[in-house]
Amino acid sequence: MTRPLREVPGPPGGGPAHPVETRGLTKRYGELTAVDAIDLTVRAGEVYGFLGPNGAGKTSTLRMLLGLVRPTAGTVRLFGRPPDAPGRPPVGALIEGPAFYPYLSGEQNLRVLARYAGSPPDRIRTVLELVDLTGRAGDRYATYSLGMKQRLGVAAALLPDPRLLILDEPTNGLDPAGMADMRTLIRRLGAAGRTVLLSSHLLGEVQQICDRVGVVARGRLVAESTVAELRGAASLRVLADPLDAAAERARALLGPDRVRVVDGGLDLAVDPDRAAWINAELVGAGVAVRELRPRERDLEQVFFELTGGGDSAVPNGRVEADDVVPTVG
Repeated sequence: MTRPLREVPGPPGGGPAHPVETRGLTKRYGELTAVDAIDLTVRAGEVYGFLGPNGAGKTSTLRMLLGLVRPTAGTVRLFGRPPDAPGRPPVGALIEGPAFYPYLSGEQNLRVLARYAGSPPDRIRTVLELVDLTGRAGDRYATYSLGMKQRLGVAAALLPDPRLLILDEPTNGLDPAGMADMRTLIRRLGAAGRTVLLSSHLLGEVQQICDRVGVVARGRLVAESTVAELRGAASLRVLADPLDAAAERARALLGPDRVRVVDGGLDLAVDPDRAAWINAELVGAGVAVRELRPRERDLEQVFFELTGGGDSAVPNGRVEADDVVPTVG
């Protein structure tokens, strides 16, 4: 199992503060602890995946980052300052889904928000282009598909030209085409130099677009690392006959702790580049090798190891505070 990484170094050489940094961040609702002493660090310019089961405390954490909910304990710093500090670099956010006036067009909705946020009028056309909605900008919001509504929500979050973009489950409820469009958009925003903090319970989404991942379960951050580090080193999968003889020879070559018999085959903890050597040794020992291929743990396997395998992070089926507490500070 991958070793959880709780301590992340600060900026090298005392440089600019991280876009997001929390220490001991905690939120309790009565007897329920929704967020439990989370130490989270998001570095400048990365797409960071905040991964966890539904009800694990992700949305409560994001609300505290934005100052929408006050922590019970701990600290939040955005670019080294509290969320409500004046002069802080701009932050854009889409939490739990967009809400717009249904009978206004997409562009008209953005104009309302731009006036409220103090964004210049020419910024509206820019954000519509960023989310590929220019061709439907004049259509009423009520006629938009769910994917278009989500993209308009991202456009609204981009109005202040933020250095940090926080997205809460941006592909939630989308069909496969809409999910692919949103992933493409997030990759493009990340490549443009913005820092993106993305919460999700969808493993494939995080694996495809995120530079680093924080895994949360039952309100606690249980791992923080790159996707590659979480998945661990690749191994070799071997199907051979007779299996007992193959396992005996593999243990003699690699040591007993690097050989596992799983589902009628062998999992060997060895660099896949040594496949030819392993094959020659097994054949030389009279073993017929039927299959030999590299194998990597996928993020789903790691996720279930870290979170205990349940779909809910709430013991005994209790409802998580994320599901019942309104977004108010």
